[in-house]
Amino acid sequence: MILQARDLKKVYGQGEMALEILKGVSLDIEGPQTVSVMGRSGCGKSTLISLLAGLDLASSGEISVLDRPLKSMSARELNVFRARNIGIIFQQFHLLDHLTALENVRLPLDLNGIRGADALARGMLETVGLGHRLEHVPEQLSRGECQRVAIARVLVMKPALVLADEPTGSLDVKTGQEVMELIFRLAATEKIALVMVTHDPAVAARCERHFFMEAGQLSTIKPSSLQ
Repeated sequence: MILQARDLKKVYGQGEMALEILKGVSLDIEGPQTVSVMGRSGCGKSTLISLLAGLDLASSGEISVLDRPLKSMSARELNVFRARNIGIIFQQFHLLDHLTALENVRLPLDLNGIRGADALARGMLETVGLGHRLEHVPEQLSRGECQRVAIARVLVMKPALVLADEPTGSLDVKTGQEVMELIFRLAATEKIALVMVTHDPAVAARCERHFFMEAGQLSTIKPSSLQ
């Protein structure tokens, strides 16, 4: 089992000021597959991604990745586990401005003491079509190229689970389509489980499973409803 989330609840505040964002969300992913989560802004999609990534704690409920409960780990153990097994693609790229594309992609490999980091990073940048941009820093790259670097940095660690939160939200339509093509192609070739938060029905329709979040609850939707 790659991901198992059971009855996740997230509440901010207390008493009369309490705001319940998630109201008992459950999701299982047994193997490599693509999963879309749609819903209106503010419905809890990004909160769900943060919980699944271990970036935030649920008020109640259980999350296991690769059969390991996240809340059973210390903060240090969770950081190491997440770095090796969970990739996160954000709307913003979160690249380090003073590092080249190669150095940005090498960074997680170096931090985790993985041998052959330079060759692995170069190979992944070739895979995302940026083999000719290795020595360029982010300000010398287009926004689409920056997102490709960010994707390469995630996938170079070969995570079992990738969580993508509106990964094309800050890109123009054409560039966004190119980046989505890349994400789906790499999800298939790298055999990863991909959970994609999106507002775009066309993107959601390309996934194998489809969910809609409303009022803090997650429900399955049929592909026909995405047309």
